Amino acid sequence: MGEHVPDADTRSSRPPARPQLWILSDFHPEAVKHAQSLFDCVLFEDPRGRGWRAHAEAILIKDYYITDADLAAAPQLRVIGKQGVGLDKIDLEACRRRGVRVCNTPGLNAGAVAEMATCLAFSVARQVPHMVERQKSGEAIRKETVAGMLLSNKTIGVVGMGHIGQAVARMWLGGLQAKVIAFDPYYPKADSGGAWEQIPHERTDDLDTLLAASDVVTLHVPLSSSTRDMIAAPQLARMKKTAILLNTARGGIVNEDDLADALERGAIWGAGFDCHVQEPPTLARYERLWGSPRFVGTPHIAAATDETQIATINGATDGVYRFLMENPKL
Repeated sequence: MGEHVPDADTRSSRPPARPQLWILSDFHPEAVKHAQSLFDCVLFEDPRGRGWRAHAEAILIKDYYITDADLAAAPQLRVIGKQGVGLDKIDLEACRRRGVRVCNTPGLNAGAVAEMATCLAFSVARQVPHMVERQKSGEAIRKETVAGMLLSNKTIGVVGMGHIGQAVARMWLGGLQAKVIAFDPYYPKADSGGAWEQIPHERTDDLDTLLAASDVVTLHVPLSSSTRDMIAAPQLARMKKTAILLNTARGGIVNEDDLADALERGAIWGAGFDCHVQEPPTLARYERLWGSPRFVGTPHIAAATDETQIATINGATDGVYRFLMENPKL
């Protein structure tokens, strides 16, 4: 009996093959299920995952470096899905040169990061981690021996006027009746309408002005050659002695040695960081900085909520899928 050959109508009714997505990081199970509903997925724990450079047209990443050498070894790669906002681990110039699209998810983690910045501010102002450690050591703490700081009705300086900066400004305006000063050298005044028109604030073109006027300074800029050490000894010297510095953006924007000096000298009140130059941070590297009772450090977890993780991964996945559907391979 000869082999049955389906007729043309039957062949044309078959669903098209789904695109393949190589998932190179460990993601939330619900987000993986969403990706699998759209793609034929190769998961990061699959031994085949190590061969993505030879085969993948689309990849999904989180904490994963993509270099020019990676791209040279993957000439068939067309699109990269990147969870979150930061793109400092991807060679964007090499991607542009080789025609590789990068889909990240700006804005989706803004609420979570704004909440973390506020959490760090309160933790520093009231020295919460230090109080907890003192109690765990057996000390009976009398409130007369504790000097905290109120954050209501203070001036907050927002450095970086993107989605996260906007979310922080709204949170502090609505919840703490703060005065907002904003600075962003990459956000021209001509384009400063939109969301910021709805946020009562004072715009300054001078970082020093913001530093001198603010009770809390919160950083929401990417790490680049122009923002590395944006806050170092000269800038810390311009801040109030009662000021709190917050960094939920990237390690390296603040010079960590200069910050340790400032905290030890009492040049500023304190600092709360969700990011360090070394990540994940270790005690061996940060014993001096962490030793300050008015420094609170967390290991880059601002977006580490289930809701945010799922939303940001799904956003990157959807961006990859949309790109492939709109740009079919010829």
